[in-house]
Amino acid sequence: QVQLQESGPGLVKPSQTLSLTCTVSGASITELYYYWSWIRQPLGKGLEWMGAMMYSGMTYYSPSLRSRTSISRDTSKNQFTLQVTSVTTEDTAVYYCVRGHENTGMRSYDSWGQGTQVTVSS
Repeated sequence: QVQLQESGPGLVKPSQTLSLTCTVSGASITELYYYWSWIRQPLGKGLEWMGAMMYSGMTYYSPSLRSRTSISRDTSKNQFTLQVTSVTTEDTAVYYCVRGHENTGMRSYDSWGQGTQVTVSS
């Protein structure tokens, strides 16, 4: 059974960089045809897809966030990391790491982390 766990600071100051790590157990982040994504949900709003890293290491980003977002991985630790630069209060949200399979598309996930609240405030 695959499990995902987000970790990182819950409070970030405006203009700083938000950094979250997703630790995966029960599956390898290099397993063929799976991808690993970050999505977020501001309070009272819908889910927003931020980006994904494929099993190959290739990355895709939301056009609206591409200039500020990067996803990387550490295969030795079976972790992938999200960084968002120049954060504003608009980046306040619950952040989730998720897993999906290529066959079901980039918006269908079979495993979710529990989510972590990130607040941008001075």
